[in-house]
Amino acid sequence: MGQVVLEITMSVDDFAAGPDVGRALPMGEGGERIHAWLGGGAGSESAAEGAVANETFASTGAFVMGRRTFDVGEEPWGDDDTLGVPCFVVTHRQREQLVKGPTTFTFVTDGVESAVDQARTAAGDQDVVVMGGADIAQQSLRAGLLDEMRLHLAPVLLGAGTRLFDNLGGEHIELERTSVIESRSPCI
Repeated sequence: MGQVVLEITMSVDDFAAGPDVGRALPMGEGGERIHAWLGGGAGSESAAEGAVANETFASTGAFVMGRRTFDVGEEPWGDDDTLGVPCFVVTHRQREQLVKGPTTFTFVTDGVESAVDQARTAAGDQDVVVMGGADIAQQSLRAGLLDEMRLHLAPVLLGAGTRLFDNLGGEHIELERTSVIESRSPCI
């Protein structure tokens, strides 16, 4: 069985998105700066970033995301979708399954634990990647669902937005660094 992995980009000052996230600004005001390494323009992706992105998609059997990530990502991902594996959307609003190309979006209304369980089943021996959305990352961390966190640290200060490590309570969480990939591009 694969691992449950948080895969997320953040600014040096702990923001996973800028302020005012919405359909017009999927990463919030200024938030696209921290995601330039994902193909934000010609020359923005180096060999290191390409390898990281390719490895993530090659080892992922399912994604778990929050509803806001789905809502702001659905249109930019297009009709054929860029994810290519089952996706489980944690939400309070019920919705029928949505199929876009090779991707089926299942809307899970009974919590992150249920979404991760369903994703594990769908992923088989591959990883489940918790992506996009500080809130879903925080829920997964608080519930003890994560085996690994892959944090892509962008060398920018956003100054405002949605913090990745807010709302975790007072419990100490010990982490172990397992690898570091350095890059000279905007972020990795």
